[in-house]
Amino acid sequence: MNVNKINNSLIIENQYFGCINYYLMLFKYSNIRIEQYENWQKMSFRNRCVILGANGLINLTVPLENGRDQKCLIKEVRINNRDAWQKQHWRSIFSCYGKSPFFEFYRDWVELFYQKKHTYLFDMNLEALFLLRDRLKISGTISFTGSYSENSGPDINDCRNKWLPKNFQEGKEWIRYNQVFEHKFDFQPNLSILDFLFNCGPDFRSYASNIYM
Repeated sequence: MNVNKINNSLIIENQYFGCINYYLMLFKYSNIRIEQYENWQKMSFRNRCVILGANGLINLTVPLENGRDQKCLIKEVRINNRDAWQKQHWRSIFSCYGKSPFFEFYRDWVELFYQKKHTYLFDMNLEALFLLRDRLKISGTISFTGSYSENSGPDINDCRNKWLPKNFQEGKEWIRYNQVFEHKFDFQPNLSILDFLFNCGPDFRSYASNIYM
């Protein structure tokens, strides 16, 4: 199934296993620019993702050196690796998706990802982005901003901060699919892309083709 690409450029932040609509937006653009010169912004998906477990939504948050109130560029933000947060995140993912249809299909590379200790948040998110690009078959060219600009221009769709923890489930355009705990909860839209992968596998293209954003 062919998906028509949008020729204008997309500018967007670098999320941590970002929400499904984040990757849906990446999927639809031929030219993708990742923002690397913005100041750090707390209360975002740059160091947080949301998954679904037996007791409801779970926030997985990457701890940062100097806490969440630091003032520096996003590419300079350091991860606090003193605590075993990687093991905690992996255990939560295993608990939530161990019985999902495609868990064994993706388990190895996700588990390996959490065995690494990255120094910078931006670099870690970038590794996740490129791993997911290959698995979701996102074909757009990915580049990076050379400076920060509040005005992106008429030929650039600026989606920086379009989805935040406070509003990521607002709206009506969702990719719908079966979730592991759907028998306990209403469908939970726009969770981390991990929720889609473990539940649906690699067929992101057919789902993305039916959503217009």
